[in-house]
Amino acid sequence: MQEAKKENEVVISPDDIVTVTKMNHLTEVQHMKKMNSRATIKKIDKDRYVELSTGEIKEFKHIENRSESYNSLRQTFKKIRYLVNNNFTGQKNELFVTLTYAENMTDNKRLYTDIKNFMKKIRYKYKDQTGIDYLSIIEPQGRGAWHAHILIRFNAVKSIYVPFKDVSAMWGHGSVTVDRLAGIDNIGAYVSAYLADVELTEETLYAAFRDESTVVEKEVDGQKKRFVKGGRLHMYPPGMNLYRKSKGIEFPERKKMSYKNAKKIVGSAQPHYSKRYDIETDDFENTVQYEQYNSKRNNIQ
Repeated sequence: MQEAKKENEVVISPDDIVTVTKMNHLTEVQHMKKMNSRATIKKIDKDRYVELSTGEIKEFKHIENRSESYNSLRQTFKKIRYLVNNNFTGQKNELFVTLTYAENMTDNKRLYTDIKNFMKKIRYKYKDQTGIDYLSIIEPQGRGAWHAHILIRFNAVKSIYVPFKDVSAMWGHGSVTVDRLAGIDNIGAYVSAYLADVELTEETLYAAFRDESTVVEKEVDGQKKRFVKGGRLHMYPPGMNLYRKSKGIEFPERKKMSYKNAKKIVGSAQPHYSKRYDIETDDFENTVQYEQYNSKRNNIQ
């Protein structure tokens, strides 16, 4: 008798075509049940598009907040993880800076301007260091205010020391933290852990059960924590760019191949994480399965 497949079990056949993404010591293998190589619509402007199969002109359905477009947000968070893991590995020439406002600052335009000015000050202060790259990621707090996480890489040196008082003075809008990410073997997951989900605390406990939200468990910096899944999504305004990067921060190369060839890349290692989920919209559905391999855990090259 064939064993019944578990709900989130990843089952990929050897001849299935997968997409392999290599990011330093991390390798991701992704399989989509339906792979469409041809576009079905053509955008006319921000409000209208043409259905190519019929020639019919239709209107885009604009959303009120980004929680109504979870699939789009999921792709954005995925891009952020790719950028982080492809460009930052916790070396001594990298810093992880968090910038917080003292007041309840909710002005998106001011947020972008303040981050831009902060990075200008960093580059001026360390103008003798050629090639400073950064990735900034914004995140809403429960009170509605914004704060920013910035990963900074000083390319010309193997190690960098930036005094805390200097960072605090260059920011000047509230509190700052300056951390190293040494010892974290999946920095992308660490940085993005709180982007969509809210950590389950006494303050969020009532809302979680009132709204019948899903509570999930994640590993953050080696510790198991519980989160209200999707509890932060409604805080993102539609159309807001959640990250910005300098030119030297690059996306990883993604290659399509058979699953059996992908397994040759990771060898005998077992995935340290795997997941299966369904995507459903008004006119489209798909099943996505992926595995992630971590050579620092599995000792693969």
